[in-house]
Amino acid sequence: MAEIIQKDGTWTFDGDTLRLTPGRDKNVGLLRKTLGELALPLRALAGISFEQGKKSGRLRLRLRDGADPLLHTAGGRLTEPHDPYQLIVDSDRYGVAEYFAEEVRTALLLDQVPADPVTEYLLPGPSVPLSVSAGDGTVSFDGERVRLEWNWKTEDAKAAAGTRTLALADLTGVEWQPAVGLENGHIRFLVRHSPTKAPAKYDPNSVELWGFKKDPLMALVAAAVQARLPHPAAPADERPRDPGSAPPRAASAEDGHDALLRRLRELGELHRSGVLTDEEFTLAKQAVLKRL
Repeated sequence: MAEIIQKDGTWTFDGDTLRLTPGRDKNVGLLRKTLGELALPLRALAGISFEQGKKSGRLRLRLRDGADPLLHTAGGRLTEPHDPYQLIVDSDRYGVAEYFAEEVRTALLLDQVPADPVTEYLLPGPSVPLSVSAGDGTVSFDGERVRLEWNWKTEDAKAAAGTRTLALADLTGVEWQPAVGLENGHIRFLVRHSPTKAPAKYDPNSVELWGFKKDPLMALVAAAVQARLPHPAAPADERPRDPGSAPPRAASAEDGHDALLRRLRELGELHRSGVLTDEEFTLAKQAVLKRL
């Protein structure tokens, strides 16, 4: 078992699971503290690195693309205090950090864990129920419904619609964008058959964010919702079908028969045009006839 304990947090590794526990240091962001301990299966990991500095270093974990709904939702926009997958290491603990990184690398090699993207989430996402107040509203999520409530700072045009309740089944996605510089951020829920280009300030399915302390917590709400939606890389036939659409038609024997006949005609045309020799045409035709 490998372990490294720092003011920034504690990481332990037992050969199968990495446990990441945030510290109580003032530099640990509110998002990390609220998220709490993470249990990261080895198969969700793509790599680990340790970077040394003059006063401190950093352990960084790299997850496989698509493994974590939080990283998918954040899209690389989590700033250092809120990123649960890096740990600040004091200079006198560099040896421990290097040993920890080597233990994880060895386990990845022995278990032959691929670094390829995945088509299903390997982490469950933040636990629910979850409620966050920031910007011009409050977002609550119980695992089945999203509730948006407005405060006194909400634009009248948006507040006039009243409290919004969105069923998870009606959502196609969720966006989280932190405030950057003079640009406000938002959390936006994408509702099926209701596309909009309205700014978050006026969109009743969005909360506008202004860059205050609790804004990053909206990323947890977004990740909790995303974890319960179809994985964006999942095969199309594994995603829920829109109730208003016709069910996909299964391929029939007649479809396969017609396809083989078309293939025979194509082979004949290639033979007549000289692309296929007599021998090549005969062999290809026999292969198709066997399938008929």
